[in-house]
Order: sequence, then structure tokens, then C-alpha cells
Amino acid sequence: MGRISLSCLFPASWHFSLSPVVLPRLLLPSLRQLLFLGLLAGLLGLLYLLLVTGKGQYSWIKDDNHHRRHLARVTDVEATDISNPDLNYGLVVDCGSSGSRVFVYCWPQHNGNPHDLLDIRQMRDQHRKPVVMKIKPGISELATTPEKASDYIYPLLSFAAQHIPKSKHQETPLYILCTAGMRVLPESQQEAILEDLRTDIPVHFNFLFSDSHVEVISGKQEGVYAWIGINFVLGRFNHVDNEDEATFVRKRTAGVLDMGGVSTQIAYEVPKTVSVASPQQEEVAKNLLAEFNLGCDAHRTEHVYRVYVSTFLGFGGNAARQRYEENLVSKTVLQNKLLGKHQGESAESPILDPCLPADLPDEVGPPEQRLHLRGTGDFALCRLLLQPFLNRTNDTQTSLNGIYQPPINYPNSQFYGFSEFYYCTEDVLRMGGDYNASSYAIAAKTYCATQWKTLKERFDRGLYASHADVHRLKYQCFKSAWMYEVFHSGFSFPTGYENLKTALLVYDKEVQWTLGAILYRTRFMPLRDIQQESLKGAHSHWRHSFPLMNTHYLFLACFLVVVLSIMLYVLRLRRIHRRAVLASAQPVISIVGFQVVAAIASYFL
Repeated sequence: MGRISLSCLFPASWHFSLSPVVLPRLLLPSLRQLLFLGLLAGLLGLLYLLLVTGKGQYSWIKDDNHHRRHLARVTDVEATDISNPDLNYGLVVDCGSSGSRVFVYCWPQHNGNPHDLLDIRQMRDQHRKPVVMKIKPGISELATTPEKASDYIYPLLSFAAQHIPKSKHQETPLYILCTAGMRVLPESQQEAILEDLRTDIPVHFNFLFSDSHVEVISGKQEGVYAWIGINFVLGRFNHVDNEDEATFVRKRTAGVLDMGGVSTQIAYEVPKTVSVASPQQEEVAKNLLAEFNLGCDAHRTEHVYRVYVSTFLGFGGNAARQRYEENLVSKTVLQNKLLGKHQGESAESPILDPCLPADLPDEVGPPEQRLHLRGTGDFALCRLLLQPFLNRTNDTQTSLNGIYQPPINYPNSQFYGFSEFYYCTEDVLRMGGDYNASSYAIAAKTYCATQWKTLKERFDRGLYASHADVHRLKYQCFKSAWMYEVFHSGFSFPTGYENLKTALLVYDKEVQWTLGAILYRTRFMPLRDIQQESLKGAHSHWRHSFPLMNTHYLFLACFLVVVLSIMLYVLRLRRIHRRAVLASAQPVISIVGFQVVAAIASYFL
């Protein structure tokens, strides 16, 4: 009788043979056992697919890890480990109108995935404080002495150089970006200051610095950088894997509203195709739309964004109040002259102002034309009086000052309101965060109608925000109405809009436009790291060429093929064993049958 050889699945040193008669039952399972083993293998494979690749509703493991990484990045307040050789650094100097500040950023080496951006964060010193330094006045004050520009900037760069390891200076990019103060200077004076910086800085510092790294940026650029910084910290550039189609799903970006003392700005992403009402609007739209690629590879489009940015000078909270008062003074003086009245010239005959809290006395106008006001606290009337100051036109798709504004898909949008949008809702009304127009209007109406004496008593008892002052109390009614009108009448957000969040900080941090600037200007640096990784060998190239998800599927397929091969082989062993048993049993049956026949024959004979 033949023996069964087990050799095809094992190394040569493991070859052995077993007799089919003594073959253990373990290697010859029943059909039920085979089905159980197959089911167990399938369950193990499915469990691997769910836990390791994080597909479908069980993706909470991967998502939770990603969420923790995101929170670690945005709330990281630990001191920067300058001993880490893989850490990179970058500098941005914000040359503003009132002063200049240097921001030091750092980031670990890129992970090699071309879909991901650099993980840039603000550097922190040994006391966990952000590495930032500010000097005054603004660099525009050197308009007549441009040769002193490099001396002016020297303390900032020296401060930064002390915090960055010297071995890293040569590869640390330095950007000097000038904003509002420099924009108002003649181009010749701007260029003289910039040229002094280009010439002298490389002499004293060894940072990665070229002529293009120092410039005067436009308000549009500044708005785009602010939009990038906010969305980066919010994690809106971290795309989600679409595993079914091996593509990436872009997250919805957030729009930004910022109302300062002088100006108001809006920035949000728009579709690639934007409709315009006229050829004139098309020309204006070209100046207000910015399309850029944040990715390290210009041929990839998952990080291409098109953003609308518009800045409105004179539409900030304080500037709007000044325009309102100037109009009130000029109109009252004219009426007094024409009608022979003396309204507002004394406290006994004040001008009634619905935009001031009830019974609040105030004075406006130049010294030679001082007029007395008294608040009536009428929020609805105040809103009505402020509408002409929005300078709206009858043209379609326009906002403040008749400036073109692309359509907003309100149900599928989200906006963050900063500065005055937050102060108006939080400092006094204590409603910061999720904005509700109806609740806000009721709270503002109640505040305006409250007697000034009562408001002052509440302030003295510390019932308002710690940084709220008497100036905020006096003009809260006006600014509440102005913010409401700018948002709903100026930018045309419906009163039922529920996706505005007013905030001072993002993840407990003040987000500067400089973060967006360095993120955009260092966007090609990951390509360098990826290319270095690709030089490590063919295996590294294969690893980066195929998504991690595909390797999981490949492993699972190999696992199932091996399990199926083992099952088929075991089935083959069963068939061989059965044939052998039948073949050995056939002679025994023949002998027994012959003996029975012989016995019967002898009995009859």
C-alpha cells in the first residue's frame, strides 16, 4: 500500500511521509471542521480589514488617532526641543504700521506623503512662551532714512537667531513682509527701504534669504494668508481618504470675517466657475479672487484653492462710528443754520442719538463745533440709520461699497468672525461662540434700552468681560447694530444663518496671518524630503508609490489565498485517504464472501 508524502508546502528539510492508515485525524478533518476553519479564516481577515485599514463605520480607530494628532498639533504648548536634528525652522517678520514683530516657526521633517502639508507650529521657548518679539515704531517711519532699515530690523533677527540652533541657520528661511504702513508710501521710498534690507541682512545673518523674501504685500495677499492660517489650524486641509475610489475627499473650508477698528475683511473659498453679472464685474472679480496651490507638487490639485478676499477701509467699528458722528454734526449744523435752531449746542437741548444707551450723555465734533448728544437706546432705529453708511447699490452680487461679492452657498458654508464680531457678541452680551441672529438682536435691543446708570453699576460690579472698558460700554449699542447690519445687509447673510462662530482665539491661540504666509511660502519644501526618501532604494520608492491602503488589501488577499490553498490541499489528502482505505478493504471483502459461499456449499453437499 502506498504512503502519502507531505512535501509540497514545506522546505526540503521538513519532507516526511505518513501511512494513510495511521494518518492523524488532525490532518484529515471532517467537512464540518473544514467549514469551521474557513469561516474562522474569513472572520480573521474581515477583522484585520476593519481594525487595520479602518474602513466604514469602524474607522473610529483611525479617525480617533487622527483627531488626537490634530489636537496635539494645535494645542501643543510644550517647549520646542531644539536638540532634535530633524526639526526645521522658519522666520516671518511682520512689518506693520505701528510696529514690527518676528515670529519663529518650526516643523518636523515631512512624512513623505505628497498629499500632506508641513506640520508647522509656533516655536516655544523653555518657559513654553511663543518665540515672538515686537519693536516700535513701524518701519514706514524710516521713509526719509532708508539706510537705517537694516539697523531697525537687527534686534528682531538677533533675537530669533538666539533661539534657533546655529547649525540650522543656513537652512532656515527668512521672510520680511510689510503691510499697511508701507503700502501708503511712494514706491520709490518703499524700494529704498527694501533694498537696504536685501543688501545688509545677508552680511550679518546666515539665514536662507533672497531678494524675493522681502516685499510689500497687498491687502489681498494678507487676507489670503489669514484665511490659510485659520483653516490650517482648524485642520481643514487634512483631506479624508476615500478608500473605495482611492481618492481624497476635501474638507469644507471655513470663511473668515474680521472687523477691526478701521476696516472690515471677508475671505472665503469659491467654486472654480463663478458667475458675474456684467463685464465690469468680471474685471473686478479678477482682482478679488486668488487661486493658489498649497501642495508641494504643482501637478497635484487636491490642495488648489480659489479664495475671494475683499477689504473695506472705513468699515471697521471705530471708523464707522466716526463717519456716523461726522454726518450727524454736519447735518445738525446745517439744520440749525437754516432753521435758526440751537439743537445740540448745550446739554439742555441735546441731539437724541438712538445708537447710544438710554440717557447716556456724550459730546462729538471738533472743539469749535462741539455738540451734545443723549442716548435713547433704540436698537431698531439705530440699525435703520446705519444702513446708508453701508453704501449698498442696486447691482446684483455686490456687498459693501457696491463691491462685487461671489454667491455664497449658505446652507453648506461655515464662517468664523474675529475681532469686533467677537467683542460685540461676548464682551458685554456674553454670547460669543455660535451666533444666532434672533437671540443677538433681542440681547442688543435690551442692552441699548437699559439706563446708562444701570449699565455703569453692572460694570463696576464686574459683570462684564474682564477686558471690557467704559468705551466698550458707551459704544456697544452702536457697534452691535453696525455688526448686525454689515453681516446681514452688507454681506447679505440671511437672518436664519446658523453657521457663524465668533471667536477671539482658535484652539486657545491667536492665529496670525504670518502662519499662513510661511505655510504658503514653504510649500515646496516637502518635495525635497520626498525626493531624498526616494533615493533610499527601490523598496522606499515602492512604499511611497502605493498607498498604505493598497498594501493592506494585498496582504489580506495573500492571506486568503494561502488559507484556500491549505484547505484544498487538505481536501486532496482526504480523497487520497478514502481511496486508500477502500482499496485496502476490497480484498478483505472478497475473502469473506468466498468463505461464506464455501460454507454454504459444504452444508448442502
